[in-house]
Amino acid sequence: MSVLRNLALGLFVAFAGAASVAAAEVSPDLIAKAKQEGEVVYYTDLIVDQIVRPLVSGFEAKYGIKVSFVRGDSQVNSVRLLNEYKASRVMADVFGLTSAMEVLIEAGAVRQFSTANSDELPPQYRDPERYWVSSHLFVMEPGLNTNLVPPALRPKTYEDLLAPYWKDKLVWKPNDLSGGPGFIANVLTNMGEERGMDYLRKLSAQRIKLVNASARAILDQVIAGEYPMALQIFNHHAAISADKGAPVDWVRLSPANVNPGLIGMPKNGPHPNAGLLFIEFMTSREGQQIFQRAGYLPARPDVPPLKPELIPENGGFSATVITPALTAKAMTHWDQVFTDLFR
Repeated sequence: MSVLRNLALGLFVAFAGAASVAAAEVSPDLIAKAKQEGEVVYYTDLIVDQIVRPLVSGFEAKYGIKVSFVRGDSQVNSVRLLNEYKASRVMADVFGLTSAMEVLIEAGAVRQFSTANSDELPPQYRDPERYWVSSHLFVMEPGLNTNLVPPALRPKTYEDLLAPYWKDKLVWKPNDLSGGPGFIANVLTNMGEERGMDYLRKLSAQRIKLVNASARAILDQVIAGEYPMALQIFNHHAAISADKGAPVDWVRLSPANVNPGLIGMPKNGPHPNAGLLFIEFMTSREGQQIFQRAGYLPARPDVPPLKPELIPENGGFSATVITPALTAKAMTHWDQVFTDLFR
């Protein structure tokens, strides 16, 4: 087992007894300054009705500070933030994304920060350089339509994806870690370059369909019967839809790909104290319980997910955490492999 896999497994510590940890104390001075600023502008990649509105409502009710939010996928958010920084017209105070954080750090578009609550997160879910913290986790696994795929043909290993049955039946998104490049990252990190490339060349013969949409939208197409299986979806999305009666399930392949949901602060944001307080709230137990109730996977060990089996420790599968540091070293290579083999 690779060092990264050992590291990932170590993240999912036991929840028993964690709730007894004392709550972090938020600075009264920070609260006072945030209230003077009176507003937070939040660029988010999260689903608005499911989590953003409850999160915003909870913060506004607690502190009386208005939150304005703009929703966009990670690529959209990162481009917007980069353009605003270059134009010296920064509008956001806080942003969330799952990819491209390393691009923003390299460009100097983000600031370092520290909060009492985010300091309580596991070390792997907060940047040692203090450019980001994680509010939640995304566990990436395949998701399939249970009406279209017989139980006996559901894959149990990565090798099973190479079966002739799956030719022309698979779909994923291009471009980022929640799509093909993220799958490639997981394979190469865990199998190594030689064995991993051999596997990916074989997988490319399955003629995987490319759909330029969010992972959630692609899962919806799987549920609608347009495709039998998507290779990279958020497993909690499949669980939520299955609970509502949709013909969908997620596939427990080891290792899964875990992407931390990243929170950062733009450099020169107009409301820095209010933005910092919003991050305090998101990473506090109170804020994490909002993620929990929405069906997300909280980053805090003392706030377990509603379905504990969605995380590797309780679900019987291993995982690799794809951090911005790892992405910074290898994303160009992962993108090139995707272009060479799957476009």
